[in-house]
Amino acid sequence: MKKKLLYTFSVLFLLSGYLNAQTRKEINDTIAKMPLFSIHKDNYFISGIPTNTEVSKKTADAKYQISFKQLLTRNTLPLDSYLYLTYTQKAFWNIYEFSSPFQEINFNPGIGLGKAIYKEDDQLAGLAAIELEHESNGRDSIYSRSWNRVTFSYHTSISPKTVLSVKAWVPFKYKDGNPELLEYVGPGEVNLSHEFKPDKLVFNLMIRKGLNWEWKGAIRSRLYYRPFEASSLYLMLEWYSGHAESLIDYSEFKSIVRFGFVIRSNELGILRAFD
Repeated sequence: MKKKLLYTFSVLFLLSGYLNAQTRKEINDTIAKMPLFSIHKDNYFISGIPTNTEVSKKTADAKYQISFKQLLTRNTLPLDSYLYLTYTQKAFWNIYEFSSPFQEINFNPGIGLGKAIYKEDDQLAGLAAIELEHESNGRDSIYSRSWNRVTFSYHTSISPKTVLSVKAWVPFKYKDGNPELLEYVGPGEVNLSHEFKPDKLVFNLMIRKGLNWEWKGAIRSRLYYRPFEASSLYLMLEWYSGHAESLIDYSEFKSIVRFGFVIRSNELGILRAFD
């Protein structure tokens, strides 16, 4: 199984919303002009309350995320692939408690190799990816949580306004601090993103299923709305229901609704332009 995954996703792709090309030649020409530094995942600050337990200063919180991507090579590597670094930091902040302590901070650096996948007529079909990632909470003793993984992903447009992303991982060196992690995060995740109004109103759904017969996993839905045409800032309503939102309490079920501001990633913007 691992060999088939490595063969299927032998390379990974790094393209962002700066790309406005469609054919292989146009995309290669545009890559040479794209910025080296860009947003990777959404950058946001949101706050909210739980829906499955009592609302209080201890159960309400804020969550924020910082994520960026650094392109290491502009020149085409073998198989027309591109090398890059990613870094994502996600924090859970008990902002309503006295002294406003941080409950958890998760650090997620990675290095990847990317490639565009083309149809027989040389038009863009999708983006394939392979990446080596580390994720930890930077703590020690019984509070330490970390895992390493090789991830394989594929992103494709299933309609002019809908993008499907599938990501699988092969974990290693994770059993010391969290031996049951895969029971909650599973072997991968599926993301579906649909634009009701391009660059105005967007819906995203993420699903993970743990490696068990019980319902352990997560569903996260997000609704984005851009109120001002001249701004890149969106409003975001998020509902997270399930396990492993953070590493420290990955086995704890949460259902929480949050609202706030986000600068959306446009990493897959090219896929929405062509069907």
